[in-house]
Amino acid sequence: MSPVSTPERFCSECGRPRPASELARFGDRLICPDCKDTYAQKLREGVAPAVTVAYAGFWIRFVAALIDGIILYVADSILQFAILGSVVSRVTPGDFGATLSRVGLASLIGIAVQCSYETFFIGKMAATPGKMALGLKVVRADGSAVDYPRAAGRYFAKILSAIILMIGYMMAGWDAQKRALHDMICDTRVIRSRG
Repeated sequence: MSPVSTPERFCSECGRPRPASELARFGDRLICPDCKDTYAQKLREGVAPAVTVAYAGFWIRFVAALIDGIILYVADSILQFAILGSVVSRVTPGDFGATLSRVGLASLIGIAVQCSYETFFIGKMAATPGKMALGLKVVRADGSAVDYPRAAGRYFAKILSAIILMIGYMMAGWDAQKRALHDMICDTRVIRSRG
């Protein structure tokens, strides 16, 4: 009969691999026997253990934005068709003003739909459906939730990130905390909420 092997896990303090059966659980952290006394002493002294946060990088955020873009395109198209009717109409010189006003109204509807989508999902669930699909969350710098006014502000800050030739979005590629310009303006972070 062969001995049953336990899977190896990593100590949250030193990072060394150990059999899972040797690690002590402190909340969501696993601590090896070598680090257990030191870690327990830190807890007694009230020293908060270092928490490692996995920030979401540029490309995973890009994919999340694509997913959200598809959802928004479908929702916005349906709503605009319901409100404005068929967008295929003949433009004659006499009704140019009416056509221009319809385009303006369509743009306002699009902004309202996108702002509502972003504000609701970020404020309520800390992630849009695209971010949820990829296991991402939007949080404040201290890890707390983003409230509705800040979520709405973040939507408008994203417009600023876009109109400067998308440089605001690209900033996530070289910032240590993977923050885009709109994250810096609104003091938010996009983190990986799972594995």
